[in-house]
Amino acid sequence: MAFPGIDFPGLGCGLAILREGKILLCRRLKAPEAGHWSIVGGKVDHMERAEDAARREAEEESGLSIHSSRFLCVSEQMIEADGQHWISLIYATDDFSGEARLTEPDKLSDIGWFDLTALPQPLSRFAADAVSALG
Repeated sequence: MAFPGIDFPGLGCGLAILREGKILLCRRLKAPEAGHWSIVGGKVDHMERAEDAARREAEEESGLSIHSSRFLCVSEQMIEADGQHWISLIYATDDFSGEARLTEPDKLSDIGWFDLTALPQPLSRFAADAVSALG
């Protein structure tokens, strides 16, 4: 069996969730980029629209209800340390409800809001590309 991101480039998605000049970031526990701070996101499933996947992943990882989103950028992550290659469509939103909470402690160690001018380090390639596109 072949695995996306490992045996061939995988298709990923992400969502930059924004509130009052801050972005929601979570700290990854697993590869790729374990220990890095990242926006919420994950793998696009077969026959799933990337924007829908980004919303689904965001809701699963943060507990928020996402109402709408807009396309932000494309990010290509070639993470040699983890032997992974992903191409991700990244979206952005400030249209959500609920309070962010850590809902997947087996995948993420922390979650929180960070000022766009004072981001925690290290940032994942995925999150760095999203922040750059937010400009």
